[in-house]
Amino acid sequence: MPAFRPRHLCSVAAALVLTVAAPATAATAATDAALREVLFVGNNWDGTATVLNSSGDFAKVGQLNVIPDKDARIAEINADPIKWIYYTSIRNEVGQGHDQYVDDMYSTPDGKSVVVSRPSFADVVSIDLATDKINWRFPVAGYRADHMAVSPDGTKVAVSASTANKVQVLDINTGKELGEFDTGDKPHENVFSPDGKYIWNMAIGEVTTSLDDPIWDWTKGDRHITVADATTYKQVKTIDMRARLDAIGLTDFSDAVRPAAFTPDWSKMYFQVSFFNGFLEYDIATDKITRVKTLPANPATSTDRTTWLLDSRHHGISMKPDGTKLCVAGTMDNYATVVDRATLQEGPLITASTPYWATVSGDGKDCIISEAGADQVTAIDFGTSQKVTSVPVGDHPQRVRLGHVQAGWTGASGS
Repeated sequence: MPAFRPRHLCSVAAALVLTVAAPATAATAATDAALREVLFVGNNWDGTATVLNSSGDFAKVGQLNVIPDKDARIAEINADPIKWIYYTSIRNEVGQGHDQYVDDMYSTPDGKSVVVSRPSFADVVSIDLATDKINWRFPVAGYRADHMAVSPDGTKVAVSASTANKVQVLDINTGKELGEFDTGDKPHENVFSPDGKYIWNMAIGEVTTSLDDPIWDWTKGDRHITVADATTYKQVKTIDMRARLDAIGLTDFSDAVRPAAFTPDWSKMYFQVSFFNGFLEYDIATDKITRVKTLPANPATSTDRTTWLLDSRHHGISMKPDGTKLCVAGTMDNYATVVDRATLQEGPLITASTPYWATVSGDGKDCIISEAGADQVTAIDFGTSQKVTSVPVGDHPQRVRLGHVQAGWTGASGS
């Protein structure tokens, strides 16, 4: 097994920052002028994506239908008893009685298409932004598609095939599979390293069972981080947080790593785990958990773990681009808050309805959370820690991603 050298990754990340900071060429400027930066908001239960300005007023730019082939997919599922069982199970368990039509999405570098993972249809599709028509479709291994990640150069997209316990990597323009690698049970979030050389996958195990007491933690499956080479798709390293948690006395904590955020130099990772109202700091070079932050518990939140959404307590964490602040979505506690990374002191608790994800605005000034319980996204100023605005979107927004559309795009005709 090749050696994993995080300090080498830090050096490459620093080089990338310098490269990005270099003056734009005329060709780059011309390309940028043809594109508009936006936020894609995936409305999981109604099968649409709302597209918003990436900064400022976050006004609506347009809307995208991500299930133009719905009738064909449903007919296909109804014709296969095994697919129908999984489809129904996803609706009743993960979907809380609703179909899951969009989990994650990324635009192509030219701003002409968006690639979407669709859990209920167990696939990834590329949709033409001008027509809402499908460019290509890739059925994932198994019966459910989950989180994705796009490579820094925009050419590859990695998707978690959650029931097959693997990540599949696709050419973003053609949908052709480039490679795959095995993970722990129920692969979840994927993150490319800044240099594009590695893919980190977090497997969260079984989150739909009611065996949520710590004494039954062993029933949740094999949960670990898999680090894979993004060219050969060979496993480079695995990181099981169980031993790291036990080493600091957190034996009752789950080792299911949920959303995570990395520092700009890729030296530290801040991550959430199942059932915990807070997050942990992990030093990549020393392979140790270095700090633990417990955030306030909402007195109105039930203490019955079986009532928490898919084992989540807090689900969603992002970092200000300069690395000084974190933004945390307190999903079951119905708030979001900005945290100073140096002191880990949280700011005001901003009331939110089931905040499910956290990302960063295009200008880096605001944290953007999706409020799944209120069908809106909310911006929180990193500097003041106060709410800026809320914007209505579709039914049950989850993932929010920065991307690009062609300048002048306002949605396909009739979408």
